[in-house]
Amino acid sequence: MSYRISTLISQEELEKGITRVAEQINEAYAGKELHLICVLKGGVYFTTELSKHISEDIRVSVDFMSVSSYGSSTASSGVVRIVKDLDEPITGKNVLVVEDIVDTGNTLSYLLEMLKDRGPASLKLCTLLDKPSRRTKDVHVDYTAFEVPDKFVVGYGLDYDQHYRNLPYIGVVEFDD
Repeated sequence: MSYRISTLISQEELEKGITRVAEQINEAYAGKELHLICVLKGGVYFTTELSKHISEDIRVSVDFMSVSSYGSSTASSGVVRIVKDLDEPITGKNVLVVEDIVDTGNTLSYLLEMLKDRGPASLKLCTLLDKPSRRTKDVHVDYTAFEVPDKFVVGYGLDYDQHYRNLPYIGVVEFDD
């Protein structure tokens, strides 16, 4: 199957969007502690850049989870697997889950319910990309850098069969017939 990748969001646009979201987070958490939960693998690029833009007056800690419902497909399987759980408890912490993309909401709905049961002081969701047109589960996104159309996207952490995460922009995979 042949395909090509076209630019949807440039590197410059990404930087502006991440800065804008960080400013919103800085306002909301000024003078507080904030525990970021990066959803691996795709979220690591966004989490790293976002955390560099969070104000120094916010004490930031970071943990990682790996949750999957895709495998090597371009569509969600609907089966959520916890591949890597948190290293530390989140009880009483202000938690911000950082995700690369919110698509159907199936994975995030499951993850947020599981994390809520662990007793955080607050639990919010931040995503680089949001695809609300594909939502099948009601998931509230608190901070969104970009809303994107119903296209298969790669780059800046998002992959196609584990490839293209390293692109410094968001691209659309266009399959040839």
